[in-house]
Amino acid sequence: MLAKRRFGPMFVVQFMGAFNDNLLKFALLFLANFGLYVAEPDKAELLAVVSTGLFILPYFLFSALAGQVADRIDKARLVRLVKLAEVGIMTIGLAGFWFESVAVLLTALFLMGMHSTVFGPVKYSILPQHLHRDEIMGGTGLIEAGTFLAILGGQLLAGLIPAWEAGLAAMGIAVIGLGFAMLVPPAPPTRGGHPVDWNVFRGTWHILKVAHKGRGVWLAILGVSWFFTAGAVLMSEFAPLVSGSLGARQEVVSLFLVLFSVSIALGSLAVNRLLKGEVSARYVPASALGLAAGMIDLWLSASMFQIVTPDATIGQFITNPGAWRVMFDVVVIAVSGGMFIVPLYAILQTHAAPEERSQVIAANNIVNAGVTVGVVLVVGAMLGAGTSVPGVIGALGFATLTVALISVWLLPETLFKSVVRATLRLIYRVEVNGMENMPKAGERAVVVVNHLSFLDGLLLGAFLPGKPTFAVATYIAKAWWIQPFLKLFEAFPVDPTNPMAAKAMVKAVREGRTLVIFPEGRITVTGALMKVFDGPGMVADKADAPIVPVRLDGPQYTLFSRMKGKVRRRWFPKVRITVLPQRRFAIEGEMSARQRRAIAGRKLYDEMSRMIFDTSPTNRTLYEALGEARRVHGGKALVVEDIKREPLSYDRLILASGLLGKELARESKPGETVGLLLPNVSGVVVAFFGLQAQGRVPAMLNFTVGQANMVSACATAEISTVVTARAFVEQAKLGALIAGLEAEGLRVLYLEDLAARISTPAKVWGMLSKRGPMRAHKHLKISPDAPAVILFTSGSEGTPKGVVLSHRNLLANCAQLAGRIDFNSSDVVLNALPVFHSFGLTGGTLLPLLNGIRTVFYPSPLHYRIVPALAYDANATIMFGTDTFLAGYARMAHSYDFYSLRYIFAGAEKVRDETRRTYAEKFGLRILEGYGATEAAPVIAVNTPMHFKAGSVGRLLPAIEARLEDVPGIEEGGRLYIRGPNVMAGYLLASAPGVLQPPEDGWHDTGDIVTIDETGFVTIRGRAKRFAKIGGEMVSLPAVEGYAAKVWPDAEHAVVTRPDPKKGEQLVMFTTATDADAKTLQRWGRENGVTELMLPREIRVLDALPVLGTGKLDYVTMGKMAAE
Repeated sequence: MLAKRRFGPMFVVQFMGAFNDNLLKFALLFLANFGLYVAEPDKAELLAVVSTGLFILPYFLFSALAGQVADRIDKARLVRLVKLAEVGIMTIGLAGFWFESVAVLLTALFLMGMHSTVFGPVKYSILPQHLHRDEIMGGTGLIEAGTFLAILGGQLLAGLIPAWEAGLAAMGIAVIGLGFAMLVPPAPPTRGGHPVDWNVFRGTWHILKVAHKGRGVWLAILGVSWFFTAGAVLMSEFAPLVSGSLGARQEVVSLFLVLFSVSIALGSLAVNRLLKGEVSARYVPASALGLAAGMIDLWLSASMFQIVTPDATIGQFITNPGAWRVMFDVVVIAVSGGMFIVPLYAILQTHAAPEERSQVIAANNIVNAGVTVGVVLVVGAMLGAGTSVPGVIGALGFATLTVALISVWLLPETLFKSVVRATLRLIYRVEVNGMENMPKAGERAVVVVNHLSFLDGLLLGAFLPGKPTFAVATYIAKAWWIQPFLKLFEAFPVDPTNPMAAKAMVKAVREGRTLVIFPEGRITVTGALMKVFDGPGMVADKADAPIVPVRLDGPQYTLFSRMKGKVRRRWFPKVRITVLPQRRFAIEGEMSARQRRAIAGRKLYDEMSRMIFDTSPTNRTLYEALGEARRVHGGKALVVEDIKREPLSYDRLILASGLLGKELARESKPGETVGLLLPNVSGVVVAFFGLQAQGRVPAMLNFTVGQANMVSACATAEISTVVTARAFVEQAKLGALIAGLEAEGLRVLYLEDLAARISTPAKVWGMLSKRGPMRAHKHLKISPDAPAVILFTSGSEGTPKGVVLSHRNLLANCAQLAGRIDFNSSDVVLNALPVFHSFGLTGGTLLPLLNGIRTVFYPSPLHYRIVPALAYDANATIMFGTDTFLAGYARMAHSYDFYSLRYIFAGAEKVRDETRRTYAEKFGLRILEGYGATEAAPVIAVNTPMHFKAGSVGRLLPAIEARLEDVPGIEEGGRLYIRGPNVMAGYLLASAPGVLQPPEDGWHDTGDIVTIDETGFVTIRGRAKRFAKIGGEMVSLPAVEGYAAKVWPDAEHAVVTRPDPKKGEQLVMFTTATDADAKTLQRWGRENGVTELMLPREIRVLDALPVLGTGKLDYVTMGKMAAE
């Protein structure tokens, strides 16, 4: 700032003025003591008192006028007038030194007192007009540092040069000051038309009343006055302290003055660095205690000081062991003083009304002078009564201690807050991020926080800046137990039953208050977001204030939460507080107040769920996330179980994956893609994480697609090794498939063989070094954006496409779901969807596993009688399925089989009304339909208990961007494109094996025609891409046309779909082949490894296929024909 015109010139002007004040005063005293009155010490002592009195007298007489004048004319102009007067005053002073006239010099000193009286209000009140709010602390610190260095410089120079040379120097400095005054930018008057009250006494009384009406301003004035009084007394007592108690020469006094002035400058700059520009009294009580402690210890150290060398020089003095303690005390006093005074001066500048700012600073000068005179009289009386100089300093220290304790009481949010904050940091290892996003004091904002425990208010009160205002229910605000904590925050009582409560909150925010609200209105009992009330969103909307989301994470694991029996609570879990950037939501258009309130509430919920996502860790690998889950939920937590009903804990899973991973590493290279051909059993989870542990990429192979497609998938992903299990191959009758893979040159490894190779010592060592696998994995330094898994989906030409999902993609989708759905470790997931299905992998496996939820795997979703029985036996609370599977379960299940279910999530195909109605009537359950794509890891949108609309697929998950593009011939809806952290890294295509094809600019074309209503619900209207979803599986229509072309190469073929009540969609083929029939096509499929699912059962023969004007086949028309 010193290089900027809006501050630099004013700094120089102030520095030169303070320098001249002290140069003139001390040159006069040195002239009297060592010249004019060298033989008359009594006159010299009297002159010291008179000179001090004459310099202070103008502060009493003219401060009121100075404050009024400074508010009524341009301050830059006033600065120039004052500096011009200083040149004249120094001319008088130079004449006094030349003629050695004490009377003339005292006149000049009195006039400099008037100069300082007029300049005092200007030098501080001009800063807020030239500096930004966040620069005021820094500017004030520099002014204070410069002032004390100028005082020191003036005093030292006065003792080094003859008196008349001091006069010349003062004259030159005054001229330099005037030159810089000409550079000060304009500062227009704040009360230009208000008359000046020339009655000194009435004016003085008035500005004291003005200053007193602001409690914070008046306390700051008292604090400033005490510091200047204590500093003035202390500096005046350095000389007798050094010559008497310390037995040293005058040069040691100069050393003390240097230490004192430089340390004050350092303290002034340090407090600005600590506060980072914030105007706050946070460090005032602590600094006052430091100031008191330094003075008290200086009394003790000086009293106990043993003089070794009388009349010691600086070199001799510092060899005395006691000298270092004395000098340390001086430094502590000065540094504490600098940290004490700067925030108080900044408060004077910012908290006083702009039109009264100069008067308030003038009032401060009056009080300064009054307190100084009073304390000087008391000190004089003490010295007259025989009290030693150290005794005076000790008395001053205890008086300062009283001031410090009063400041602690008056400003409890400072020291008390520091103690509470330090305690919480110690026991909960509190980590705070994003505090720079909090609004500054006086800025309107609504801070919204998730509510996890009874500890939340204490955490926020201790760590949020300043003294935040909490919206608290009236009955809680009156409770006895909350009273002690009101020192940390202000309570804004709110009666939820009073319709005026919301209006009161809006008014408070409009007045510039930052209101902290828990929008859930209660402590969570699920560990996730609960219902979010509309009120806080409406308050932000009505008050035109930004929302500041604050995420608490960790208090739910403390004993102060309401999560007993649902999470592993413990004494001292780590707590994180994250403040996100401010955000606004605009509500446009004409609507009723009720509609506006509902929109505000919905937008607030979206912001809070986005907050949960944004603060969830996705910058790590899946294996690291598994390790973190073990740390949070405990190594003994049971998380994986299959039909053998032998659950695996985190410890056993990590041990097994670590051991198996080492064997797999011997058979593969780092980063290599390894195929996994396994059903839903515990072994697939162990193998999956075993590959993750060693930095290999598992490719989940679909064992139902037939040999041709599997070989194509392996070639596309450059898979050379496939891991399976003999028991699975035998039971699923996959021997021919395995033989076919081996015939194509792929190597097949069996889990049974790999497990047999693990030695007993390796198992024992693994059990002893539980954290070994995690440490070894971290040494691999795998990027979160590296491939984590490869899944497969049908390609446009019928060959499978590899979908590469990164660690971040999968963890992001888990975090997106966690931001919208409440679940906790007391839940049990039943997952019968195969893990080669993206829904089965992310929703049914990774999401529960990484959140401490036990997952029960079942190998086939087609066992309609067994799956419901397993849900009953396992006490499942969450189940995943497709409409086809759910309809099958409903037919076979007993009405009580699903008694424990909380949520049923359906995806992959549209949920029919009949299925929805059956579950509501037979089981009393609501199916939560969702929508996804393998390319989105997979969930894009989902209905939730809080936001549900039958027939839709729910609302988009947090952080997913969507755009709709028009499709010719489609009137309702548009083609959906999505972008977000869960969207795949890219495709692997058969035409370019192993080459990643990332989505253009991150956007993925879903190929679906959708509508999105005003509340955000997505409804699927059709498909733009030529795919069909049959039984949850994607079937490429061009590929089916290609199969027909191989059977009837001379004919034209077109395949469309129509709804099917059981499978979701049904293929219908139109052809010009007169002999075409379904049996011939199915026979060809069996011979060539193409499953029946991908072949139409209905074939219609036409003379010619309908075409558009462009010559392209008219699929829309054929779709209508198929539906007839």
